[in-house]
Amino acid sequence: MNNPATESPDNSKRNKRLLVLGAVVAISAIAYSAYYFLHSRYFEATDDAYVASDMVQITSEVSGTVMSVHVDNTQQVQRGQALIELDPADAQIAVAAAEAELARAVRTVRGLFSKSNGLNAVINARKVALQSAREDLQRRLKVAAEGGVSAEELQHSKDQVAQLEAALATSTEELETNNAQVENTTVANHPQVLAAVANLRQASLALKRTRIVAPVSGAVARRNVEIGSRIAAGTPLLAVVPLDNAWVDANFKEVQLEHMRVGQPVEVHSDMYGKDVTYHGKIAGLGAGSGAAFALLPPQNASGNWIKIVQRVPVRISLDPQELAKNPLRLGLSMHVEVDMHNTDGSLVASQVRAPQQVVANAEQDAKVDAKIADIIKRNSREPKTASGVL
Repeated sequence: MNNPATESPDNSKRNKRLLVLGAVVAISAIAYSAYYFLHSRYFEATDDAYVASDMVQITSEVSGTVMSVHVDNTQQVQRGQALIELDPADAQIAVAAAEAELARAVRTVRGLFSKSNGLNAVINARKVALQSAREDLQRRLKVAAEGGVSAEELQHSKDQVAQLEAALATSTEELETNNAQVENTTVANHPQVLAAVANLRQASLALKRTRIVAPVSGAVARRNVEIGSRIAAGTPLLAVVPLDNAWVDANFKEVQLEHMRVGQPVEVHSDMYGKDVTYHGKIAGLGAGSGAAFALLPPQNASGNWIKIVQRVPVRISLDPQELAKNPLRLGLSMHVEVDMHNTDGSLVASQVRAPQQVVANAEQDAKVDAKIADIIKRNSREPKTASGVL
């Protein structure tokens, strides 16, 4: 047995080196464990992430011939900017016809009101005539017994009363029929006028739609319309991509989702800009299912040939608009995502991912149509003057 006192210097150095190596390994293990338990375990990362955004399809709401195209692919457009213009000739003719129909409807309804007034006057006159004829008949009946009136004259008086009664009944029925068309209305809110107003609004709307504008701001993509083309309503013409509202869809493994919550902070890097540009976002929502569940041909896991595959669930990451404006992204770009899960107070289900989107109606155009309708009704509702200028 070797005596420690007589151990060679080489063995002593080797033992020291082993002790140092063991100490380094132990310290490294302790440092890694501390790093993992205090920091690393609160983060999940993936590079299976891509930029996504809305792709607003621009279609025509009316058929027509393309007269001009103002934009092209890759061009940035602003909300409300003209994109495409169709030939407005047919729509302009329809508007003119609708205006004439509204004027005719107003005059027709005004005639119904005038007819009621005329029938009231006729009824009053016939009531007076009937009353006079009845009084004459009563006088003749009194003297007929004494022979003061011939039988023929008496019969004429009776016939005249009967004729006047029938004429009064006819006029009364005509008045009731006419009143049924105008009662509880004015010229402006009569059903015939309202129907003509609706037709004019529809024609004006069709004319307005011959000018196709951008519903959102963004970049033009997938333009497939040319000047002179005859297009039908609903034909896809191009798309507008609002890149300032882009987000990231990160596909995390199901084993990474245990502590993910809505609102947790996220750091994102793009392969396009590299590590020099960092986007700061947050989790906006977790997908309702795995990508396989929503595939065109979902897998049939109930079959006998089954192999367990770790599924991935899309997680939407909203980005800072200011950072997006400074370093714009493009659809489909590859991203690297790292989620900070220190705070797990958030919800597992998103209540609202973003503010509702809507197209703002052109109030100015609607006001012009309203003014035109009011003017047509006013001009055609005036009582005509006589030749002497007296109403």
